[in-house]
Amino acid sequence: MKKLRIIPRLDIKGPNVVKGVHMEGLRVMGDPVEMAKKYYETGADEMLYMDIVASLYGRGIDIDLVKAVAKEVYVPLTVGGGIQSARDIRSALHAGADKVAINSYAVRNPGMLEEAVQTFGSQCIVLSIEAKQNKEGRWEVYTDGGREHSGRDVVQWAEEALSCGIGEILITSVDFDGTRRGFDAKLIEAVTAIASVPVIACGGAGTKETVHEILETQDLDAAAIATPLHYNDYTIQDLKQYLHDNNLPVRIR
Repeated sequence: MKKLRIIPRLDIKGPNVVKGVHMEGLRVMGDPVEMAKKYYETGADEMLYMDIVASLYGRGIDIDLVKAVAKEVYVPLTVGGGIQSARDIRSALHAGADKVAINSYAVRNPGMLEEAVQTFGSQCIVLSIEAKQNKEGRWEVYTDGGREHSGRDVVQWAEEALSCGIGEILITSVDFDGTRRGFDAKLIEAVTAIASVPVIACGGAGTKETVHEILETQDLDAAAIATPLHYNDYTIQDLKQYLHDNNLPVRIR
């Protein structure tokens, strides 16, 4: 039986970890290196490092900061934000990333995904999707930190990306992000129904019960969590012990 993964998410703006609601109203939460170290030491299975303004500002990731974070964590590290080329991917991997998450540039240049997979392998390439529900009840792909419309349907985009050979999907609900009200189960179900690769749910983690509910009821491989951890609602150890006690297969150190 596969072990479900708990993945702290570090949203980066400049030198800081930040967190907002619906990806807006960002508040400084702390130092990325210190927070990564703390989360690693308290049981993180992997780590998500996402520069959430790199694409918006048209710049690349701070490679020196990625290197500093990578030195503190001995679990797989996924890095995203501002990835636009094979050179960017190579730089992130050389800095210590194990996987690279791609969103905005791939939406505008879908051929990039296939090229990235062919060059670096499926296991390195994560499709990051930022989703908002529209008036018709479907979900639209957003770019640039949840700010820009793409006009693309989330499920159709996921299917297209899967055909390129991507190795994993990170699906983030902008509507639920930072709200602590639980994950968008309908969005996650729509994506997992067509996904042939591991799916990570992100956006809306609240109580330990909300994390348990989404992992128990959906065909997921992992939950990405930020707000409850940043605000010390509970530790990763506490959460994983709760999940274990409630019959979900997690890795207890």
